[in-house]
Parts: sequence; C-alpha cells; structure tokens
Amino acid sequence: MQKYVRNTATALAVALGLAGIGAVLYTWRLPPFSSAVETTDNAYVRGYVTLISPQLSGYVTEVPVKDYETVRKGDVLARLDDRIYRQKVEQARATLASQQAALANSEEQQKAAEARIAASAAAVDSARFARLRAEENWNRVETLSKKGIVAESDREQGRTTLDQAKAALAQAEAALEVSRQDLQTLIVGRDSLRAAVAGAEAAVRLAEIDLSNTVVTAPRDGTVGEVGVKLGQYVAAGSQLMAVVPAETWVIANFKETQLAHIRPGQKVVVTVDALGHAALAGHVERFSPAAGSEFSVIRPDNATGNFTKVAQRVPVRIAVDEGQALAQRLAPGLSVEVTTVVE
Repeated sequence: MQKYVRNTATALAVALGLAGIGAVLYTWRLPPFSSAVETTDNAYVRGYVTLISPQLSGYVTEVPVKDYETVRKGDVLARLDDRIYRQKVEQARATLASQQAALANSEEQQKAAEARIAASAAAVDSARFARLRAEENWNRVETLSKKGIVAESDREQGRTTLDQAKAALAQAEAALEVSRQDLQTLIVGRDSLRAAVAGAEAAVRLAEIDLSNTVVTAPRDGTVGEVGVKLGQYVAAGSQLMAVVPAETWVIANFKETQLAHIRPGQKVVVTVDALGHAALAGHVERFSPAAGSEFSVIRPDNATGNFTKVAQRVPVRIAVDEGQALAQRLAPGLSVEVTTVVE
C-alpha cells in the first residue's frame, strides 16, 4: 500500500512539473506552442480627445451645449463677458486714429516746408540780384570817386549798400538751409510716426483677437464630453471647460517584445471589442512605437541593480480599423479590446 502511495505521489509530482513547464512554454510561446498568430488583450481604443480651455479670464455668460452633444467645427461652446474687451477695441481704434492723424499732419507739414524752401530759394535769387546791382553801383561810384566827380558821402553810401546786399544774400542762403533742414526733420520724424501707426494697428488687431477669444468654439467636428463649466462661473485662462472627441479612432495594442517577430506593418488583424458583445472588427497594423512603453513612463525602470529579473517589455502597435464597418462608428476612446493577428 505504501509503495502504491509513493508511486502515486511521484506520478502526481511529475505531472505537476510537466504542467508547470508546459504553462511556461505556452506563456512564452516556445515550442511546441510557438505560432505565427499573435494575440494580446492589452489593447485599447484611442482617439483625439481635445480639452477645451479659454485664452482669457472672465465670467461665463452662455453655455449653449450640453453633455455628449454632437457639434460641428466653429459651433459656439461657451461665451465670456466681452464688455471690457469691446472697450479695449474701441480704445485701440481711437489711438490708431490719433496716430494716423499725426501722420497726415506730418505730410501736410512737408508740403508747407517744401513751399518755404521754394520761397527761401526765391529770396536767395532776389538777394543775389540785389548784391549784383550793389556791386555794379559800387564799381561805378568808385570809378567816379577816383576822378573826383562823386562826393565822399556818396562813395560811403555805395559801399554800405554793397555790404548790406552781401549780408542779405548770406541771410537768405542761411534761411534756405534752415528750410531744407526742417524738411529733413519732418521726413525723419515721419518714420517714427509710421512706426507708431503700425504699432497702433497691431494693438487694434490684438484687441480684436482678445474680443474674438471671448467666444469659445469647437476646433473640429465631434462629440462634447461632460460639460464642466456653468453659467455665471468665473474661469481663468487655461482652465478646462469641456472636451471635444472627434469620430476618428484607432487601437493601440501593447504586444510583448517576443511577439513582434511575427507582426509587420500592413498585416491584417481582428479586433474584438468587449463593449460590443465581443464583436469582431477587421483592421490592419499601421506602425510600431519607436520605443518600448517603459521608455515613455514618468519613472523609467532602472535595470542596473543587483537583483535584476528579466521582464518581457511591451511595445505599442497602432492598429487602424478598416472603414465600411457599421460597428466601427460605436468605438470610443478608452474601450478595451483584444487584438489577434491574421496569418495570410
């Protein structure tokens, strides 16, 4: 009897050992359990979940959408109190008008300066002719004075007239140069006026942008998630109001690194969706992650330790669900799925 018990225990131990070895071989897909068909239940539906936030701070005056409502690109999701921003636009436009008026006044001043230059040039010509007449008169008086025909007082008068004519010419030439410098000053000053106008125009555009940002719109077609903002609530710039989820979805399947040898881009797969009664959808492999998932974690594993244990890493693989499947429209980001490759 004891011999029978020992034989039974030995057989049971051997059976358990073989079962354990078989389980390890099956888990690691080692012969005789190796197969070109790979499957993983570490897979989830993904999509573009866009968090909606305002660029400005203010009180919410309108929330025209409700939870899980379908919206189109450009639809209004929320409005902020825009009274202050409207006044800022008016203020910026008034400043722009003032700068434009200053620029227009400078252009009119340029016309006046050009007219003064013309008048100064005419005065120089007149003074030049006056000096020429004074020189001719002086030469005549000087000649007659040498012959004793002209009195000394007339000679002194002629000399004085000539000196005055020369001084008047110098004054006219100086006035012409001043007029030219005034014109140059206006021209140089106009560059700063043009810059001021450009700055005022930019201020108007910025104020208009701020005003437009008081209306929060949908960036693309999709479905609104849970609306977290309420009418009358004060929101800060960057605070989350709601989310918009477009219809486009895909699957991220995290295969073990030991499974990648039998997977290639373009390969057909079957996506089994838990939320759809384990319905099967056709898809194909799009591309592989450039690194294992652990490389993108916040705290990366450090294997340089004395008690190292080798663990098979997971590599995310993007799966595209083929078009033309009615159930594919019911896929939502976050759903669990199972992905199985198809051997052709």
